[in-house]
Amino acid sequence: MTEPSPKVLIVGGGIAGLLLGILLERANIPYLIFERAPEIKPLGSIISLNANILTVFEQLGMMDEMLAVSYPCYSMSMFQGDMTPIAHVKMKGVKELVGYDYLLLSRPDLYNLLYSKIPKEKVYFGKKILSLQQDENGVMIRAADSTTYHGGILVGADGAYSSVRQSLYKEMQKKNALPADDAKDISVSFSMLVGTTNSLDQDSHEHFKDQFSHYSFMVGKDCPYTWSIMTIPGNRICWNVQLQRDTSSSEDESFCNSEWSSEANRGMLTEVSEFQTPYGKLSKLIEATDKDKISKVFLEGRMFETWYHGRTVLIGDAAHKMLPSSGQGAVNALQDAVVLANCLYEMTAATPEAIIDAFKDFKDQRHPHVLSQYNASKTSAKFAYGQKWWERMMRHILFNYLPEFIHQKTIARDLAYRPQVAFLPLIPNHGTSPAHPQKLSKKYAELQKKQQAASVDNATTVTPSATAAAL
Repeated sequence: MTEPSPKVLIVGGGIAGLLLGILLERANIPYLIFERAPEIKPLGSIISLNANILTVFEQLGMMDEMLAVSYPCYSMSMFQGDMTPIAHVKMKGVKELVGYDYLLLSRPDLYNLLYSKIPKEKVYFGKKILSLQQDENGVMIRAADSTTYHGGILVGADGAYSSVRQSLYKEMQKKNALPADDAKDISVSFSMLVGTTNSLDQDSHEHFKDQFSHYSFMVGKDCPYTWSIMTIPGNRICWNVQLQRDTSSSEDESFCNSEWSSEANRGMLTEVSEFQTPYGKLSKLIEATDKDKISKVFLEGRMFETWYHGRTVLIGDAAHKMLPSSGQGAVNALQDAVVLANCLYEMTAATPEAIIDAFKDFKDQRHPHVLSQYNASKTSAKFAYGQKWWERMMRHILFNYLPEFIHQKTIARDLAYRPQVAFLPLIPNHGTSPAHPQKLSKKYAELQKKQQAASVDNATTVTPSATAAAL
């Protein structure tokens, strides 16, 4: 920048906030991360990553570490609640098509991998942010322990019940600048129990001998429950149970709980303990999971229109929360971090006008794709969780009779959008299907030209002694 880089305050030490920190570290942009939890304690939910984001981990030189904590997924087995087969969907050939397999891993493993790349002095734990103030000179955040921090840019990466968003929207409402829809409460669609077992005896399940994930999805009959099971490295099993909720009676309850609360819901655990899985009753997996690592969470779909105002910008679930059916929530949060880092890197000044332009560029790039994924998550939820007769029929047709060429075409379309880090060397397309063009960085291109010119000058500069020695 021609002016000093503004210090970026990132509220939220989840996967989006951590990846943004890694990228700002690479871009030499100063930052600090504030996490409300007093210590590292991510919950044991499952995350699916694909070609939409894996190119970034390759750019960062982290693919070997990523592969060490994840398993590729080649198929999904779908059952009724009594374990009557519904469908077996194969996903082989994906790597040839888009360059990467679908990878399944636990949220804690991804969290720990990202956190290992951040200088520890740049992450502040136990910082629950209560309010923000911003003007043309900067932004200030105030934590519950009465400490305050100042910077030039504030990033709200603190989840669906973002304190940054709530504080920002209150400020905008006072100015009559907030759209009416953004002022509405979030309606909860699902409650979910999530957990990851401890390491199990390898001989207890034959699937543990495989170096890929076995993914099973069960749909309850005449009940609002679905549950899924996945094997991951370390002889562990990730499991989760989803309950469709009556949104009219759950809005108040949702705001009383943090998005990833550490409190287990005993009533729900008892209710689901007899559910069947390919590994026996769900109760066996629950018993093999540390109780403090089983959590009840609330899931909802919500697309906010206001992503930024002044010096504050929202990313991930703070700006858009997707239903779990599409498995795209984590990917889109990580993509937000990538595109925002690109926009901040491209700034040539630290003025309020330049910051707004960077935020606008970020939203212009991300909003169309996020909206498409948000709508897709609502549609896929009907097929995955629906209990009506026509939803069951559509699920049976979709998963058993969809022609292979349509399946391949859908994968190629959905995984064509792969935003990369603009200030790192780009990764070429590894697959047979095309990827969307990358938005290139003018600043990085100029830097490359200068480095190449300097390299040529050094190569052509030969001292007389060196010439004599050569002769």
